[in-house]
Amino acid sequence: MRMSKVAALVLIVGATSIASVSLARAAPDCPISVTMADWGENSTGYLTVVPGGSCQFPIKLPGTVSSSDISQKPGHGKLKKVNVSTYQYTAKARYMGSDAFAITATGKGQKGSGTSAITVQVTIK
Repeated sequence: MRMSKVAALVLIVGATSIASVSLARAAPDCPISVTMADWGENSTGYLTVVPGGSCQFPIKLPGTVSSSDISQKPGHGKLKKVNVSTYQYTAKARYMGSDAFAITATGKGQKGSGTSAITVQVTIK
């Protein structure tokens, strides 16, 4: 009898853990100020996050992104590639100041195709 109570408790705890994982949300899009150029042209963007904060940076050039890579890693945070057109930036906890990163993306739109460098200046406050 005691073994079945333990097994039931394990099932309940396991079900709770599974439910919390499935309810986890992706980081929100970064509140970024940028005017994205067309493919083959470079862009600079500006965003603000809190220390330890995290947000996603989608590449919003017109058309289709065929490839992308991190060309400059941030110095005071982490940049993770989520997929070919989206990156997630996480600021270092307890750090306040500036940071920067860059992404190189290749794609094709209605007006042309090419490779673009996107530099992002980050303010952590």
